[in-house]
Amino acid sequence: MLGWTLLGPLQWLRYVHKQVKVKTGLDEELRGWLLTVDPVSASMVLVTFKEDGASVRVVMGHAVEEVEVLQEADEETAERLRTAFLPQNSPSLDPDEVRTKRGTVLRWLQQNRVPVEEDGDELRVAGVLTITAPFRPEDCCSSNQIILDRIQKLIQIQPLPLETDPDPPETD
Repeated sequence: MLGWTLLGPLQWLRYVHKQVKVKTGLDEELRGWLLTVDPVSASMVLVTFKEDGASVRVVMGHAVEEVEVLQEADEETAERLRTAFLPQNSPSLDPDEVRTKRGTVLRWLQQNRVPVEEDGDELRVAGVLTITAPFRPEDCCSSNQIILDRIQKLIQIQPLPLETDPDPPETD
């Protein structure tokens, strides 16, 4: 087999969602379902399903000496691979809760001088990041990893909203 790192993304795709046996430079043999391959480092993500979930192992691309396909994924296994690492569905919020949470996060970001605007039921940050309901750090989406990380951290440290008193006492 030609060196794994020299194959390239188009050839790596032939192995994705298949059960593989990987031999590494340490005379080690690993088995699992190939979830994905990093296009920069050629590192592979192997998933092994267990009764109580799944285990994940990253094999660095430079350590891979040989990859052998053991079997194709059946429809059930392919679906498990596609959905194993998707976020759990959050409980649905009523429109008032969505509006309140969106407003709270909007004000917090504005207080921290973040360029944010409302876009329907979503928030858009600097035109490169989207925050969807229920407006938690994991509800942020962006291809810019630096902005994504900073906004997620900012939302994470957001103080809990205080209950507002409808009739505050008058001060003289």
